[in-house]
Amino acid sequence: MSYQGETGKIDAYVARPDSSESCPAVVVIHEIYGLVEHTKDVANRFARQGYVALAPHLFSGDPELRSTLTIQNIGMALQFIMSLPPEKVRDQAYIQQELSKQNGDNKEVLQRTSRLLFGGMPKDSLTQDLVKAVEYLSSQNYVRAGKIGSVGFCFGGGMSINLACHAPTAACIIFYGENPSPIDLIQNVKGPVLGIYGGEDQRINSNLDQLVKAMAQYKKDFEMRIYPGASHAFFNDTEKRRYNEAASIDAWDRVLRFCERTLKTS
Repeated sequence: MSYQGETGKIDAYVARPDSSESCPAVVVIHEIYGLVEHTKDVANRFARQGYVALAPHLFSGDPELRSTLTIQNIGMALQFIMSLPPEKVRDQAYIQQELSKQNGDNKEVLQRTSRLLFGGMPKDSLTQDLVKAVEYLSSQNYVRAGKIGSVGFCFGGGMSINLACHAPTAACIIFYGENPSPIDLIQNVKGPVLGIYGGEDQRINSNLDQLVKAMAQYKKDFEMRIYPGASHAFFNDTEKRRYNEAASIDAWDRVLRFCERTLKTS
């Protein structure tokens, strides 16, 4: 299916429980690789638990994003960024300098993809695409009014908390996502927030103190769990190198208990 977003028509995957009654809903937000089978599987898991799950393909509405952010191009760009010194992966000037040195047939694609991934993603408009997803769900008679939450992974984790800062969602789950910028947007969050992180994810975890401080400053309902020994993207069972079974099982149980409290209770 599709719905009208800020950037254009947004393709999406929908999974619904086998129920004739209205149900709570969850917007499932993909990793940087787009709407892959793993994201659809997570949506299906939610549906089996009694939730309507809408998983938008956030790169489908914008022609540049759709054509550039393919799995192949993203893989090439991530390989490039992993070749840089660890202390330079956030240095935009250095990244652009190194990109200018690239040669070969893929140089232009690598440059375009890397610029999007590392500082050029139109997150404001993509956040509005998610706001439109919430509005779409709110208009469906099979969705329980006022009981829409979000969950996101990696890139999607950051987009999940961005959505909570711009829409009155009833729950927000972050799997190892970046903080909203500026961090004071946290004051706009209406519903409870659950943050889940891997202990070995140094890049994301280096800014968690700012998130905790903002949650406390603005008196938000906030839970956080860090799994020692788990890396970034530990929940993705299609990534065998990073997947952590024990942490994933516990995290999913924690997600379901959080959603039971925030989305299923009246």
